Amino acid sequence: MDIVFIEDLKVDTVIGIYDWERQIRQTISIDLEMAHDIQPAAQEDTIDKCLDYKSVAKRIISFVEESEFQLVETLAEKIAEIVRNEFNVPWLKLKLSKPGAVRGSKNVGVIIERGTK
Repeated sequence: MDIVFIEDLKVDTVIGIYDWERQIRQTISIDLEMAHDIQPAAQEDTIDKCLDYKSVAKRIISFVEESEFQLVETLAEKIAEIVRNEFNVPWLKLKLSKPGAVRGSKNVGVIIERGTK
C-alpha cells in the first residue's frame, strides 16, 4: 500500500468548549496519511493519476477555517469524511492536534484511522 501524506498543516479555527474559546481563533495542526496507489501516476508522470495533496489541503483548510466545532473529535471525523468521500480515499490516518490546550504539554488531540487498507 502506498501512502500520500500531509504533515503539520496549520489552520486557524474556532474550536473548544469554553466561552473564551468561542470568541477567538486557535491554531490546530493536522497530519494526514492517505492510502493511494501511486504506480499509475509514476508510470505516466502526470498529476491526472495522482491523489492531489494540494487539492486535499485546500479543501481541508477551507472547511476548517469555516467550522466552529466544540470538540476536536468532531472536527477530526468531519475531515475524515470529506477526504474519504470527496477524494475517494479508501483508508486514512488523521492526527489532529490542539497545541497549548493543556498547560505543560506541547500538544493534545486525537488520532483516528478510517477505512480499510
